[in-house]
Amino acid sequence: MTALYSDTHTEMEALQIRLWRQASPTQKMKMLAQLNASARLLALQGLRSKYPEATEKELRRRLADLVLGEALAHKVFGSASYAK
Repeated sequence: MTALYSDTHTEMEALQIRLWRQASPTQKMKMLAQLNASARLLALQGLRSKYPEATEKELRRRLADLVLGEALAHKVFGSASYAK
C-alpha cells in the first residue's frame, strides 16, 4: 500500500485506515459532518481575517459565495450587500 500522507508514520496510517474501514456508515457520516463543520469554521475565520469590518451576516454571505459559488448564492440569498 502506498502512503497517503508523507508526514505520517506508515504503522499509524495503516491503523487509521483500518479504523475507517471498521467504522459504521453512521460513524463515517458523523466524521464527514465534523470535517465539514471544521472546514466551514476555518473558512469563516479566513473571511474574518480578510474582511475584519464585515458583519456576521456579510461573512455568512461571503461563505455562501465560496461554498455555493456566486451565481447560486445570488439565486438563493439575493444580491450581496458588498457587491458592486
